[in-house]
This record gives sequence, structure tokens and C-alpha cells, in this order.
Amino acid sequence: MDGKLNITYITLDGYVDVSKYRYLYFVIMFISFILIICFNCTIVCIIVSHKNLHEPMYIFIAALLMNSALFSTMLYPKLLIDMLSEKQMITYQTCLFQWFVTYSLGISEYFLLSAMSYDRYVSICKPLQYPMIMRKTTVSMFLVLSWLLPACQITVPVMLSANAKLCHFTFKGISCNSTVYKLHCVTSRLLHIYGLVALVNTIILPVLFILFTYTRIFVITYRSCREVRKKAAQTCLPHLLVLIHFSCLSVFDVLMVRMENNFPQIVRLIIGLQILLCHPLFNPIIYGLKMKEIHKHIRSLFSKVM
Repeated sequence: MDGKLNITYITLDGYVDVSKYRYLYFVIMFISFILIICFNCTIVCIIVSHKNLHEPMYIFIAALLMNSALFSTMLYPKLLIDMLSEKQMITYQTCLFQWFVTYSLGISEYFLLSAMSYDRYVSICKPLQYPMIMRKTTVSMFLVLSWLLPACQITVPVMLSANAKLCHFTFKGISCNSTVYKLHCVTSRLLHIYGLVALVNTIILPVLFILFTYTRIFVITYRSCREVRKKAAQTCLPHLLVLIHFSCLSVFDVLMVRMENNFPQIVRLIIGLQILLCHPLFNPIIYGLKMKEIHKHIRSLFSKVM
């Protein structure tokens, strides 16, 4: 049978029984979706509407939060429909699309965090050269590459999987990820090798680059005055918190893909909910609370509303 015509099944039964409390789960997921969109879009609108925030650091933050909003918009409607359905079904093409969206946006987050770390490095370690280095064209190039390169990386395995013959039609999970290859009749060695290479290019190298830049920042600021150290901490700490949180989720996701049978169902459920619920809310909360200028505008906005 042609892989393009096959229908696989996404079921939540492997993680949690939604039939008994389906409406409660639906309400929780729906409220979470609304909060994610509101929180992320509010900060993006604040950055866009205030000229004093039209700086590379805040532009990258806006791009990062747009990623979270786009990720949730692509996945939540199908999840909400599944909550109210007797059977959680999905076409193979939609499953591949979910895989593409999840990983391309996830990888772009690492690229954006890398661009932010470079921006902070130039700002703190080379302040006199900052206007010349971080020009509008440089920022635009970083943004385009942060979205284009991950999409190109993920397109290859998705296209290879699109033409694969399917022998299994049950997929256990909240949404489709790279374990979709387990539906194939023949396990592709090429997909495994490409996955390892992509893991190094898209996650390990960006994380090493980020750690290198922040190490340089902390070494230089340690030798500087207290005011410089305080400024570095205020701008770098939110980025590091986001990086640590997202890296932990990424490590668990990679391990679950490689060692699926060694993880209890409850652990897979918790990590899946962390990726779907917590992380898209974590980013705007961290930047809203820890970034002084953004926090000031949020307080001003709420004072006007109230």
C-alpha cells in the first residue's frame, strides 16, 4: 500500500485515558492555548509598538515568542479535536507535517538563542564595535537563517518518510515526532545517520557556541565594575534560563526517541505536556519578568487596562 494513502492513529490511551474526563482535559488544554497565544503575542506587540525596543536583543526575543505562538497554533487545534473525539485519528501527511513543524521550530529556537548570545557577546565585550556589527542587515540575516536552515534540515527526513511503505498504523503519543519512522516496514539506516548528523548540527553545536559566548561574557564582566556585571546578569540570565529549560526538554525528547521502551508512560506524558504546555508559557513569563524594559511596558499596559 502506498505510504501517502495510509492513515495512522494518534492515541492518548498509551499515556492517559481521556474518555472519562475528556471535557475537563479539553477545558485545560483550551485555556492553556489561549494563555500561550495571549502571553506571547502581548510581548511581541509591546516590542513592535515601542521604538525603544527596536534593538537586536528585543527583536530576537520577539522572534522567539513568535515561534512559541506559531508552534501552539499549528498543534493545539488538532489536539483539542482529539480531546472530543472517540478515536484520535490523523492522516499520515498531517503526522509528517506535525513532525516538520515541531522540529523545525524547535531547532530554530536554538538558532535564535545562538543569535541572542552573539548579540550579548558583542554588546558587552565589544561595545564600541556593536553598531557596526549588529546592523539591520545582520539581524535580518540571522532571522532568515534561524528559520530557513532548520526547515531545510527537517525537510530531508520528512520527504524520505513520505515515500516509505507503512506496516504499522498505531502511533502512541500526544503529537507526531521523529518516532514516526517506527511505522515504516523497513527501518532506514540513512534516516538514523542523518538524524545523528542533524542532532550535532542543530543542537549540540549551537549549545556549545552559546556556552562559549556566555563564558567569555562572564570572564570579561568578572574583571569589570559592579555596574557592568549587573547589566550583564540582567540581560543574560533570562536567555540562560530559557536555554537550560529547553535543552532539558530536548535531551529527554532525544532519549525517549532512542530508548522508548525504557521510559515509563507517565514520564513520556509529563515531558510531552512540558513541551506543549509549559515551555510556550515559560518563555514569555521569563522575558516579561526578567527583562527590565519589557516588564516596565507590561506594568504600564496593565495599569491602563485596570
